[in-house]
Amino acid sequence: MERLHKEVAYIAYHFHWSHEYILALEHPERLRWVAEIADINKRFNEQV
Repeated sequence: MERLHKEVAYIAYHFHWSHEYILALEHPERLRWVAEIADINKRFNEQV
């Protein structure tokens, strides 16, 4: 359950999607968005 909360918080923080919308995503799709956000952050931090 803690992992789910972290996934939801991570996506909501970066994309400002609603809690309900994020929870409605299938777990693999949620993980895909987490990976995409991590990749965006990595590329951004490499440019700074």
